[in-house]
Amino acid sequence: MQSRKHSLIETLVGVAIGFAVSMGLSMVVYPLFGHSFSLAQNLWITVIFTVASVVRGYLVRRLFNSLVRRAA
Repeated sequence: MQSRKHSLIETLVGVAIGFAVSMGLSMVVYPLFGHSFSLAQNLWITVIFTVASVVRGYLVRRLFNSLVRRAA
């Protein structure tokens, strides 16, 4: 079972990788759908989704750790 600290670190590492991928992809994908954003706008859009992803990932991981603890 992971500690809360390790859950957060693992989630942050995964999200950091996702952040970099998202920044690159959004610069290609948005224009394909007729949307054009400046680099700063793209950064803020990605930051908003990244924060949501960190919270979601951490809460899901803690939920599953809690379920494993109860089953043991």
